Parts: sequence; C-alpha cells; structure tokens
Amino acid sequence: MEKNRKDLKSGFTTGAAASAATIAALIMLIENRLISETKIKILSGGFLTIPVKNCFRIDRNKACAIVIKNAGDDPDVTNKAEIGTNVTISNTSGSYGEKEIIISGGSGVGVVTKPGLEIPVGLPAINSGPLKMILNSVLEVLNNNDLHIRVKVEVFVPDGENLAKKTLNSRLGILGGISILGTTGIVRPMSHDAYTATIKAALSVAKAEKRKVVVFTTGRRTERFSMELLSSFFDDSFIQIGDFFKYSLTCAVKIGFDTIYIAVFFAKAVKMAQGFAHTHAAKSELSLKSLSSWIKETAGDKSLADEIEQANTARHAFDIIMGKNPDIISIVGKKMVVSAKKFTGTHQHITGIIFDYNGKVVFNSDTK
Repeated sequence: MEKNRKDLKSGFTTGAAASAATIAALIMLIENRLISETKIKILSGGFLTIPVKNCFRIDRNKACAIVIKNAGDDPDVTNKAEIGTNVTISNTSGSYGEKEIIISGGSGVGVVTKPGLEIPVGLPAINSGPLKMILNSVLEVLNNNDLHIRVKVEVFVPDGENLAKKTLNSRLGILGGISILGTTGIVRPMSHDAYTATIKAALSVAKAEKRKVVVFTTGRRTERFSMELLSSFFDDSFIQIGDFFKYSLTCAVKIGFDTIYIAVFFAKAVKMAQGFAHTHAAKSELSLKSLSSWIKETAGDKSLADEIEQANTARHAFDIIMGKNPDIISIVGKKMVVSAKKFTGTHQHITGIIFDYNGKVVFNSDTK
C-alpha cells in the first residue's frame, strides 16, 4: 500500500545545510559563541531550524561548521551527508554587498565543465537559490552585529566525490563532487520540482553540446538498453524522464529539439499510449482496461482481450501477448507515438521503441 503523502516527512536541501553551517561558523568568529542549531530564512518565506553537528575555530579569522543533510522521506543520495563551510572574515571595511561576500566551492563540490546549466563553465556547482540563501545568512549575522567586514565562504562536502557517482552529475558535466541545490530550502518528498529541474538541465546541456537528438528513457535499465542499441549517440543525449512524459516532451520542444526517441518497457508504453501526461503506477488498472479495448477493436480477439483485462500487471499482460499475438505490441507502440505528437506538435520526429524485459527491441516505429 502506498504511503500517504501527508505522512511523509519533509527535509532540507544541501543549500539550506550550507547556509546553516555558514551561520554557525560566522557566529563562532564574530560572537565567540558555539551554537547547537541555527535558524535560517528560506526563500519561500518563513524560517527553518537546522541542527549543527560540529563547529570549531581554525584560527582567529577562520572557522568551520558541519551540518548533517536531512532529506526527510525523500530518496536523496545526499541524505545524512555532511555539508560543511569554512568561513573566513577580514577587517576590511566596506558596505554590505555581494562584492564583500565571496562564496566558493571546496572539496566534494562539483565544478561545471559543460555549457547549458544556469552556472557558467568553470564555476562551482552551487545554484542560485543556495547562493542567495548563504548571502542572506551572512548579511543577517553582519547586520545583527552592526559590522562592515568581508566574508569568504567555502562550501565543502567530505564525501561529495563518492556521492556524485550515484547521480547524473558527470553526464551534465559537473565533475569532482555533488551540486549544492535548492529552490526554497525545503525538500518535499518525491519532489516533482527537483525531478523536472534535472530533466530541464539535462536537455539544456545536450542542446549546448549541439546534440541533434535526445533519447528519453524512464530509468536506469531502459537507459542502459538504449545506450547499447543507439551506441553512436553521445551519453548526454540520453535523459531519464521518470514518469514525466508530457513535461519532458514539451520542454524538449521549447529548448529546440526536433528529433526525440522514447525508449521504454511495455508497462510505461501502455500508459503513454493512453496519453497520460504523468505515467504513475497508480494508473495500472485503467491501463489494462484500455489495452483490452484496443485488442477488441483492432485485433478483434475478444478472448485475448478478456484475458488481458484480468492480468495481474502490465508485465503479466506483456507475457501473455508475446505468447499469443506479438503484433499487438505494435498497436501500443504506434499509439504511444501518436500521444507524444499531441504534446510536441507534428513538426518533431518521434521514434518510439519498446523493449522486452531483457533488453530486446519488440517495437521500433522507424522500422514497423
């Protein structure tokens, strides 16, 4: 049974963790106080209280603080990771402003090496949301103490390089560590915003790298099979879209791609063929009913249609179809392409590919 979304716990982003660490280190330097938690102002309004794991002075003008990232119930690879900042102050006077507050990336924070992201090539992968939160946090502490000093903040992630191997960062051209992310400061479980932002970023990188084609897959297995099949394509042409069928297509069109491959397993293909904008698993029962009706209408096989409607899952239905009438797979594949074109318009070339569960192609709209 699916857990009620209302029962899922929210957490805080890597950007919020870096902001909290910055406040703790700065208070240690300016007020000579060790604090166990910090309160940061989040970009969506309101405040967030975040515990501080460790904070210590390195020398008279430099301190370090570490926060443990808490993603709540969101399946985030950075959950429980240490996010730290080294903060250095100098007595140079001046007005408050970005020129007096320098934010950089240290060990474990990736560096952008490809164009197409919001961060220019050569800079640390710290997005605009976290930069703003860190800046605001520094200014708040300075204002509270009526100080006009320069502050340098270096964000670091001790295990960042290893964590990055579990992400798509290298595909996006972010090397050497993780990205410091967050649009508001709060991580909401199963966040749609986070996933769609990743899709958009991947499309932007592919466009900036002058790729002519993108290949949409729904997960790691379909991506692996697609890469084997389309081995002449560059790795950054392959983009995992999860359940975001419509969003990915419309975003690809907006960014300027005219040729799009959709490579999926049968279960997702059925949902896409129905025209669902979002192909969540909760729609499975409805999918089998639709599949059954297509078999009646197109193949005229009532016995098979009834058997499909009673199948346990779409995968079960696939096994039945492959054993009795494999041509039905083409019906689903063609409908999937039609649905995709409703989201993109007729100008784009859509190629639909359906794999069996061992990676064999059972439908390719360019050949059938």
